[in-house]
Amino acid sequence: MDNTPPAVPAPDSSRHGHVPWPAAPLLDDGVFSPQRVKAEREQAYFNDLYLLAPVAYFVLGLDGAIVQMNLVAAELFGLPRARPGHVLFRAYVHEAFRHDYEQFVQRVLNSSEPERIQLQVRLRPGAQEAGLPVSLLGSADPNGQALRLVLEQAEGKLAALERSEERFRRIVHSAEEGIWEIDAQALTSFVNPKMAHMLGCQIEDMLGRPLASFMDEEGRAILERNIARRQDGIAERHEFKFVRRDGSALWATLATNPIFDAAGAYLGALALVSDITAQREASGRIWQQANFDQVTGLPNRHMFLDRLHNEARRARREGTCLVLLFIDLDHFKQVNDRYGHEKGDLLLRQAARRISERVRATDTVARLGGDEFTVILAGVAQLGGIERVVQELVAALAMPFALDDDSAQVSASVGVALYPADADSVDTLLRHADQAMYAAKNGGRNGYRYFTPALQQAAELRRNTVRDMRLALAQDQFELHYQPIVSLHDGGIARAEALLRWRHPLRGLLAPAEFIGFAEANGLITDIGDWVFRQAVRQAQQWQAAYGASFQISINKSPVEFRGDAALYQGWPEHLRREGLPPGAIAIEMTEGVLLDEARQVNERLRQFRAMGLALALDDFGSGQTSLACLKKFDIDVLKLDRSLVGALGQGDAELALCEAIIALAQRLGLKVVAEGVETAAQRDLLRAAGCDYAQGYFFSGALPAGQLERLLGAQPAA
Repeated sequence: MDNTPPAVPAPDSSRHGHVPWPAAPLLDDGVFSPQRVKAEREQAYFNDLYLLAPVAYFVLGLDGAIVQMNLVAAELFGLPRARPGHVLFRAYVHEAFRHDYEQFVQRVLNSSEPERIQLQVRLRPGAQEAGLPVSLLGSADPNGQALRLVLEQAEGKLAALERSEERFRRIVHSAEEGIWEIDAQALTSFVNPKMAHMLGCQIEDMLGRPLASFMDEEGRAILERNIARRQDGIAERHEFKFVRRDGSALWATLATNPIFDAAGAYLGALALVSDITAQREASGRIWQQANFDQVTGLPNRHMFLDRLHNEARRARREGTCLVLLFIDLDHFKQVNDRYGHEKGDLLLRQAARRISERVRATDTVARLGGDEFTVILAGVAQLGGIERVVQELVAALAMPFALDDDSAQVSASVGVALYPADADSVDTLLRHADQAMYAAKNGGRNGYRYFTPALQQAAELRRNTVRDMRLALAQDQFELHYQPIVSLHDGGIARAEALLRWRHPLRGLLAPAEFIGFAEANGLITDIGDWVFRQAVRQAQQWQAAYGASFQISINKSPVEFRGDAALYQGWPEHLRREGLPPGAIAIEMTEGVLLDEARQVNERLRQFRAMGLALALDDFGSGQTSLACLKKFDIDVLKLDRSLVGALGQGDAELALCEAIIALAQRLGLKVVAEGVETAAQRDLLRAAGCDYAQGYFFSGALPAGQLERLLGAQPAA
């Protein structure tokens, strides 16, 4: 419900042109009921200028009863404005004109444009005096729940109107609130003395100037967004920041209404301006002091607890993980004792900035007091991500702090607790994070501890694994094995899937499941993925030269790589050209989750790979929610049937029919189909009969080192 004030013409033009309509108060259910209008709405209407306008306004219910009127209308008919009772407007219409009036009402209710009628009214119902000729301008409320009337005398003026117009002029010029009128180009056409005084200007200095010239950039942006709404006839109330003549800020509320001419053309707008600078500054100071730390500007304990409760509720509702970091600066007391509290505060401000720079903008960093900080990490999907953040925080807080002419060095002890894994309430979570922080202090400071011992052990394993992976990249400990992909038409090896292995110096040959998760969580996956791509390109170039230009190698890409920066792949096109590989020699395999990810980076990455001439293959089809239409949308080349579908072959007709349908539809879309996990001759034969193009699995061969696969390729008859 819009309670903003209607437009009132400037004093010198109130008798000419179209007079805008006051808004009728409707309840939320759309039913008009003045008895139920809330007190604050009545107060808002009272403050609107239309109450004092020099014309008579009426709002009628659908039954024709007067439900609202302004002062002129109440004085004209001798009615109490606040509670007029159930009084029909037609009772004031002269008997000879009532039929015309009823037809006029019907025209108004059925028309989208204002209607006008000339008739006579009596100032008291049933009185015998001669009727007064008047003009009624009527319009239906946009919601269809009320009728709006403006009453003007056809010849001469009513005494009440004359008195009210004079009163209106007096009020406008002596009002304690600013009145500002602009034309259709948003140029100032009228201001009252109060408005000019509020801005520290002379009235003549303001006339003809754009409204926006009195605002800062923020105010101008709000004004531009709302000028179109005013032209659409929408009355609004906003807070704006104006700039006074001396450069100081003037915060004000503007209750604006559009002004139209008789033809409905937009003429401008009228605003009632209230100075709220003092209230805004006072409330801002109170809110800031209640919620923010005065030294660092971070949220204080009060706001931290409020956000922690909110994030905990959201984690429960969405089934996600919430992580709380409890940070205590080591040796901070010595800094205060040696350099004084002023420089101690300077160190705290720098520490707050370092912490904030190493977490997401959506996370909450707070200072609880003294040298204690907290961080709320919401919606964490993997523990490895926590690890990286905590390591960066500890490293950043261990660096020297510049304190004007002095320098100081502290460190940090960090406690980590997870919700709901480590606690079933916010209070317990706080206590457990605090206990973990003290465990970090007792462990030698300058480090971190998880509340749960098992998590601490897992963290140490992740740290060691990530360190070893960096070393593995530098020392060429990674290698690619290749699983043959066999053509079901002739039995030859036509393709191969590259599978990453890590030949660890102590743990032996490791499969991806033992280390890929750590690589994804710590950002190493992009470096490893780049190494895999370049190795596969080199191998594809060799095998195409030896065994045919159609040989293709597919490589797997983590969903994390699809969301990465496009700059990571800028060198790939040049590498492909240098090796002389034809389009389609390398296929990028992705999971169904990638196609369902609506992130902008994912779509950009798919287009980028396509532009390089890389083929796209969808892995594990049938295990998720991807549709065949989705395959066409993203221009997929190869569909790989999930091993669960292949493993069910031979168990019943339904399983075979499902595979046959997927194969047929995929091929109709121009896709090649590869069946994964083929382990028996019966599965191979059923797939061949169903028209499947390729198959891979232990029935043919597991993943082999490049040399062993090359011997198999060499043993095949020449194509």
